[in-house]
Amino acid sequence: MKVCKFGGTSVASADQIRKVVDIVTSDSDRKIVVVSAPGKRFSDDSKVTDLLIRLGERALANEDAESDLLEVVDRYRSIAENLGLDSDIVHQIEQDLRNRLSRDKEDILLFMDTMKAAGEDNNAKLIAAYLQFIGVEAKYVCPREGGLLVNDRPERVRALPEGDERLAKLRDEPGIIVFPGFFGYTEDGTLRTFNRGGSDITGSIIAAAVKADLYENFTDVDSVFAANPTVIENPVAIEKMTYREMRELAYAGFSVFHDEALIPAFRKSIPVSIKNTNNPEAPGTLIVKERDYNEQQVIGIAADSGFTAIYVDKFLMNLEIGFGRRLLQIFEEEGISYEHTPSGIDNLSIIIRSRFMTKEMEERIVERIHKELEPDAVIVEHDYSMIVLVGEGMQYTTGLAARAATAIARSGSNIEMINQGSSEVSLVFGVKVKDETKSLKELYNEFFVKSYVQS
Repeated sequence: MKVCKFGGTSVASADQIRKVVDIVTSDSDRKIVVVSAPGKRFSDDSKVTDLLIRLGERALANEDAESDLLEVVDRYRSIAENLGLDSDIVHQIEQDLRNRLSRDKEDILLFMDTMKAAGEDNNAKLIAAYLQFIGVEAKYVCPREGGLLVNDRPERVRALPEGDERLAKLRDEPGIIVFPGFFGYTEDGTLRTFNRGGSDITGSIIAAAVKADLYENFTDVDSVFAANPTVIENPVAIEKMTYREMRELAYAGFSVFHDEALIPAFRKSIPVSIKNTNNPEAPGTLIVKERDYNEQQVIGIAADSGFTAIYVDKFLMNLEIGFGRRLLQIFEEEGISYEHTPSGIDNLSIIIRSRFMTKEMEERIVERIHKELEPDAVIVEHDYSMIVLVGEGMQYTTGLAARAATAIARSGSNIEMINQGSSEVSLVFGVKVKDETKSLKELYNEFFVKSYVQS
């Protein structure tokens, strides 16, 4: 049995939804379909989720939101009419949106979650209606009735295993199940949305709960590539990779598949296939527990900018028990998570996402470090990029780090930081943002162009 998820571009229009239905009905193993909200139909278009956010914000500001409401309804009307559906489904969607707008607005976050979730929820209803219209046995299932149970606030939203037993029953339901992505319900019936890429998470949760043989994630690219195709021309397609490799690449900027969505599939060893809605015959990329790493030690190279480094120096730091813990505790108390912590015997660096470091926050953290740890120096550096080489086979490859460092040097870039995790699945190089693109190109040339020429 297969669970398949279709992203926003895959369900953005009537023509795209027809492709989705053709894909689903072409394989009787495709039992559960998870759908996103309608995405962009063309480059200057708006995603329905963005329209819903604007609609919700207008309502919170007590402004006239009627035109914004009708704009969302018109998007669904256009899809429905082009699919040949009657006006009933459009009236249902409009009434649903008006009901959401009339709900209590005292809790702004929960109100906005309710508004944002309308995109996926109503698209699932529409797609289920179209399947029924063409004679396919299908039904929409609400996450609350289906059993997608999430935790209460204030913790970051995550699925609770207590809901798995109910979700597992979806496997035995007749016909095709159309399930909206992106949100779940708490035990008391409060709607909460997942973070970015939430529909990927929904699909993975369901695939794990029903013990699917395969979780297919349909998007708008043929596969996961070894490097960013907007930077590298015609990068190599990755045919097979491991969960850990995908997790590392997704963290470092690969947006094809949300890294958090791997967790449920990983825990139940459900293979994940990345495929293209517009080219379903392409082999795609298969994500599995293990692969033969002898064929390609480095599976991909990713780069992500927007990092800040805080360097802390103190003579004999290594003899001061608890120094690292107290330093990290400052960041914990300020509500900031760290990304990397490269260190020496007398210095320790904390790498964080720059979006957390406002000017006021930077001043407060530096002041606290000086006051609580009495270092010799604290230096804050901005505009860093992290370039990550990923591959399960890297730990068995002699001289790989030297090749990577030499390639970056050839590009004329200076390496500001090197970090390798204990698992040795990834090797991270910190460079200045201005050097990111040329470093990435030289690394790709080193590990992919040269490798393929030699082989």
